[in-house]
Amino acid sequence: MQELELIKKAMNGDQKAFCDVYDLYKDRMFRYAFYRLGSRPDAEDAVSECVLSMWKQIRSLRKPGAFAAWAFRILSSCCGKVIKRQIDDRKTVSIDDYRAEAAAADAAADSSDAALAVGKDLGPGNADLVLILREALDSLTEAERNIVLLSVVGGLKSGEIAENTGMTPGSVRSSLSRSLKKVRGYLE
Repeated sequence: MQELELIKKAMNGDQKAFCDVYDLYKDRMFRYAFYRLGSRPDAEDAVSECVLSMWKQIRSLRKPGAFAAWAFRILSSCCGKVIKRQIDDRKTVSIDDYRAEAAAADAAADSSDAALAVGKDLGPGNADLVLILREALDSLTEAERNIVLLSVVGGLKSGEIAENTGMTPGSVRSSLSRSLKKVRGYLE
């Protein structure tokens, strides 16, 4: 069944169709959240919260063709909530606790997380690629990083990104071009 037909069925309350649509988007959604938030557990939390919200709101979607932009707008909002929680948590954690937590998280990271984040099997020892990509993305502002992730990972077009960010499609294209140039410069 085609994606638009599944979305229409999901909009009419068909739970299986909603699950099938989610299957089409889950990898892109996870990678977007992973690169935006920087950790697997936070990305999983954001995607879970997003999916629940999408299910509750699916009947309010007006156009089935706008599903991707709508879904990533919700996911972006969920990521924002996680970032706010991260900031609030950092206000109450001592630097020693933070270092211990960060060391434990680094020790737990492995190449399977890297493969999930990039979307392919990287093989052993290629977790460095994910670290390099994270560092390149960290060289961008939050707004620039969001535009790059919505485009490259989410697969959204400039008009859809504009809907998510409140920018004009032309401004999105300009920002995306500048941001990708920064990332290329960082990677070189």
